[in-house]
Amino acid sequence: MNLKKSFVSFIVSALTITSIVAPVATFAQDAPDVDPSVAQTLSIATNGELSTLDSALYNDVPTSDMIGQINEGLYRVTTGSEVEPGQAESVDISDDGLVYTFKLRDGLTWSNGDPVTAGDFVYSYQRLVDPNSGSVAATTVEVFKNAAAIRNGEMELDELGVVALDDQTLEITLEYPAPYLPKLLTGSRFLPVNQAFVEEVGDSYGTSSENLVSNGPFTIENWNGTNLEWNLIKNPNYWDADNVYLEDVLVQVVKETGTGADLFDAQQLDYAVLTDDFVQQYEGSEFFHSVPKATVGYMSFNTTREATGNANIRRAIAQGFDKELYANSVIQDGSTPLNGLVPVGFDVNEEGVDFRDEQGDVLVYNVEEAQADWQAGLEELGVDSLELELLTSDVDLSGRTAEYLQAQLQENLPGLTLTIRSVPLQNRIEFQRNLDFDFFYGTWAPDYQDAINFIEQYRTDGGINFGDYSNEEYDALVESAQVEFATDPEQRRAALLAAEQIGVGQDAATAPIYQASSSYLLDPRVQNFEVYPFGRTINLRTTYVTE
Repeated sequence: MNLKKSFVSFIVSALTITSIVAPVATFAQDAPDVDPSVAQTLSIATNGELSTLDSALYNDVPTSDMIGQINEGLYRVTTGSEVEPGQAESVDISDDGLVYTFKLRDGLTWSNGDPVTAGDFVYSYQRLVDPNSGSVAATTVEVFKNAAAIRNGEMELDELGVVALDDQTLEITLEYPAPYLPKLLTGSRFLPVNQAFVEEVGDSYGTSSENLVSNGPFTIENWNGTNLEWNLIKNPNYWDADNVYLEDVLVQVVKETGTGADLFDAQQLDYAVLTDDFVQQYEGSEFFHSVPKATVGYMSFNTTREATGNANIRRAIAQGFDKELYANSVIQDGSTPLNGLVPVGFDVNEEGVDFRDEQGDVLVYNVEEAQADWQAGLEELGVDSLELELLTSDVDLSGRTAEYLQAQLQENLPGLTLTIRSVPLQNRIEFQRNLDFDFFYGTWAPDYQDAINFIEQYRTDGGINFGDYSNEEYDALVESAQVEFATDPEQRRAALLAAEQIGVGQDAATAPIYQASSSYLLDPRVQNFEVYPFGRTINLRTTYVTE
């Protein structure tokens, strides 16, 4: 016999798998008293240019932020990490937790007036798993039935476990139970695209605001594919438009923290991110805010190249710089050193034990160990020195991070000559995809709140596994956590802990550096402006402006 519970109860009790058929409530009763005489306009900064507006192809946080403002999936994020229904009106979940049947809301439309259909979701998810689409989707898509086999070319696209039963009914069959599915489906990667429009514009889709339609709270205008400012405009076709208050948001790319602070002080920005000594300058003011983030800064190594393909060389670099000094002298915004893939406070089990505490530190700063690994690596390579290149984007913090790493590593690893290649973010990502690097510095924010979202990234063909790392034991542990132990929290965590030890401690496929803290300036007139702890940075859907 099926149990019927409220949609919200399911989300809160995500580990309890039951059948659910629940209508979706609207939230007008929570609407604030917005003064109609106050212009609902905003000016905000972002720290990186847009790489694309195609949700299947992006791989950076600034782009994810914008895609998340203009599109909406089956669920949407509310306060903090909670989720609620978005485009879905109801969902029925089978007793075994493998089949989700969604009913879409009546009258959903794209910004061009086309109806949003279940087929659009099918098409979007098929693009994520299509090996010929160019998608950079993470292995998270393999939660869908047959997705892994399709990505490997072993099955056809129409065998994906996502089917449109009719225009308003979407059936999703999973490969294994995934209690975190609602949070996963809020991610920018899983937002729908308009199939008819994508097929009409072809390869131009997402390359400019003219080559895009959206179904979320806002549309995007005045982005030609390369320019550094654009507008988010309220979408009158959004199903919940009555509870969207901002009419026009000007977004500007500001790569230098000082520039952003100056623009804020000059009242040309309502929101700007702070780093380093600017945090100390503004701390205590009514404009200053700081929240912990699950975003991590890390280095990743190209394992296909001779030098960085050597695990001893990678471990030497991972241990060869002082993370505490870096956090205190370079970032200076409350960010903390990170000695593992999974950040602090991100995955806490039912007993209240943090994943990071249970694992402990992995590959900490240790010059003696670093030099021993370095010497072993040089001997294995048959050389007494190495010239390596560190790839970074050209934003302010990336440049200072690269210079710090260069100084520390050259001092602590005798015989290392490290050069820096600093390029725009869009170019850096392209170099990564083409394996055109020795190692790179970047940041990454998880899509949903579960340790596996970090650890699965470095399985073979993982989402941010740009270094082409592969270890059969690592892959097997990730798979067992996903499938065999999906409903056994204790064994599932043990598998993930073991995988982290292999990927970071043994193989050093990646070198975690720090866990971010988001410090920012916000004009006090701006209300309901939310900064997320993970995934996308901000939510503008419920934001409004007072006098």
